[in-house]
Amino acid sequence: MATARIKLTSIESLELASECLRVLAHPHRLRMIQMLLQGTFSVGDLATACSIPSQMASEHLRLMQRCGLLSSDRDGRCVFYRVTDPQLNEILACIEKRFGVKRTG
Repeated sequence: MATARIKLTSIESLELASECLRVLAHPHRLRMIQMLLQGTFSVGDLATACSIPSQMASEHLRLMQRCGLLSSDRDGRCVFYRVTDPQLNEILACIEKRFGVKRTG
């Protein structure tokens, strides 16, 4: 069988990848990632950019943080997020290339 010579990722690793891709598969989360790849932003900034309430943005951000994609720091009452997974840049570049999205700024 030809599969003996090809490299395959373990099913366990693919299950983890699938879960993280499910988390990313939301337009607001992708917008947040686009922003966070360009800097650190507060929940309020991200919520405004997505035209959603801060509480909803916080939930999206927590999901991505639980998946290990983001980290956060608190400064008083404000929480600031940043990307911790360097592979997100490549994932988003593929999405942008496929769907014709151009980064601004």
